[in-house]
Amino acid sequence: MRLSTTRRFWISLVLAIPLLLQMVLMPFHIMMPGHNWIALVVTTLIIVIGAWPYWTSAWAAFLHHNANMNTLVAVGTGIAYFYSLFAMATGRAVYFESAAFITVFVLMGDMMEERMHNNASNALRKLLDLQVKEALVKRGDTFVSVPLDEVQVGDLLQVKPGQKVPVDGVIVNGQTTVDESMITGESMPVQKGPGDNVVGSTINGHGSFTFNATKVGADTMLAQIVEMVKKAQTSHAPIQNLTDRISGIFVPAVLIIAIITFVAWYALLGASMVQAMLFAVSVVVIACPCALGLATPTALMVGTGRAAKMGVLIKNGEALEEVNAVKTVIFDKTGTVTVGKPTVTDIVGDEKQVLTVAASLEASSEHPLATAVLTAAKDKQIMPKEVTNFTAVEGKGVRAEIGGQLAFVGNEKLAHDYQIGPALQKQVGQLQDQAKTVIIVGLAKQIIGLLAIQDAPKPTSKEAITSLKEKGLRTVMLTGDNERVAQAIADQVGIDDVVASVLPNEKADRVAQLQTNGKVAFVGDGINDAPALTRADVGIAMGSGTDIAIESGDIVLVQNDLRGVGWALTMSQKTFNRIKLNLFWALIYNVIGIPIAAGIFAGLGVTLSPEIAALAMAFSSVSVVSSSLLLNRVKVRE
Repeated sequence: MRLSTTRRFWISLVLAIPLLLQMVLMPFHIMMPGHNWIALVVTTLIIVIGAWPYWTSAWAAFLHHNANMNTLVAVGTGIAYFYSLFAMATGRAVYFESAAFITVFVLMGDMMEERMHNNASNALRKLLDLQVKEALVKRGDTFVSVPLDEVQVGDLLQVKPGQKVPVDGVIVNGQTTVDESMITGESMPVQKGPGDNVVGSTINGHGSFTFNATKVGADTMLAQIVEMVKKAQTSHAPIQNLTDRISGIFVPAVLIIAIITFVAWYALLGASMVQAMLFAVSVVVIACPCALGLATPTALMVGTGRAAKMGVLIKNGEALEEVNAVKTVIFDKTGTVTVGKPTVTDIVGDEKQVLTVAASLEASSEHPLATAVLTAAKDKQIMPKEVTNFTAVEGKGVRAEIGGQLAFVGNEKLAHDYQIGPALQKQVGQLQDQAKTVIIVGLAKQIIGLLAIQDAPKPTSKEAITSLKEKGLRTVMLTGDNERVAQAIADQVGIDDVVASVLPNEKADRVAQLQTNGKVAFVGDGINDAPALTRADVGIAMGSGTDIAIESGDIVLVQNDLRGVGWALTMSQKTFNRIKLNLFWALIYNVIGIPIAAGIFAGLGVTLSPEIAALAMAFSSVSVVSSSLLLNRVKVRE
């Protein structure tokens, strides 16, 4: 059975107690009976249990003509152990305790890293544990409790007050509030009603509702979040390659320095073989670049985990690094900058009459604008009337008869057939300048009013754009909508440039053109955005978007809040600043520590024994881990 690093550490520490006791007694010239044999047995067990994985890793690297961090641990413990065997056989002083305590202290540093990894994994596991075990599913005419794994897409489920939502779905009936803080980080409950999405494992408020299951099992948002964070935390960022290259050069260099140290002390300075060996071992041990190896992955793990808590899912370390270099952020319009749900904003004319005629003609249509009209009529408690002789006029609108009178709903082209007046035409222009789509409503060959429909910007879009511009980023809107509407939306939220009337298959090409001025991020939510998301240096998908868009993106904004782009940028900057700081201290530590370990300052009475060198090396790893954990305090949102 393979032991964990934590178990290996504690077993080795307990085994090392006799050696520690002997070290305490030694200044008083008290020696335990058979101390050399005790040291041999104890150290052998510590090597087999604690250090053996380092030795096997070093040997595998050697066979591939390589050297890694474990090479230094294996060399340091191996020299101390095998020299002590030789010394014991020839009646000289032994240094088994050096091999033992080097192992213990290296294990302590590795245990800290493993514990951090486990804490991250446990946090993700706890998220999955939040899922309920059973759900109320409609079977026949009643709702019955069934195991969660029996719930299928399309099932109708019921959620009572205070219960957790079992799976992802869309509300069919009922009004409630849902605590979605575990998914979005928002502390305030969200109002929900028919047509709204609910997420599995979120907590229902005081209302009761029924909903259709749309995603179950591994397809639920919670399961996908956990999977994305797992992948991000185990991925490598490009900067890790630099660390690996440094380690690849550093390890052989240290071995050469250790050999030079031994030769210099023994052959040139006349030190004993034992003293020269101890200096060489100290160099090897203190230079073990564990802190260098921890500098990048620990910061990436904490940084991506912190971003996830803020509703920003960064899929991999490469995306986290790339977003830090972005110069331009490109936005899709509908569903990204805007709500993606057209609503009636203005009614010109007799409100009841205009809505009655419009809703009656639009009742059988599934067009988004028709949905907006019907929703407005429903909100005003206006019931559509029955129509006859319904006719669709291509590119213009629809006609029908209501109570024997001819009615129409359409655009300016249709309205021109009924002589739209100058005053009304002016109002149409004013509304269009506000990025609103205007529907003209007529009855009995007379225009009776206007309906203005707009897909309004999200409440936080302007704040998000302002924040990005303050960071020095260029903002661009890329949309298939007409230029007049697109420019009006861009003006409302503060976007710098607009590229309008772009066909879906042209979006990726436009992204490539913008990349000539530096790295770009593309933010979108639809199927037609997938190629652009993939083409961009960093693809950022809205959490409410299509599955293919989310799959194509490198970053997912769970809350559908554009401020998440700025949060991702802030988290990236903080994380890579932390990585650079970690690398700096890891290298400075070695620059200072190696000369001391080599005995350069021995004349001043400043030296390091192998045990102290191992302890210092362990604490350097602990300091890097602690430094990375400070990223948990970063505030990426107000």
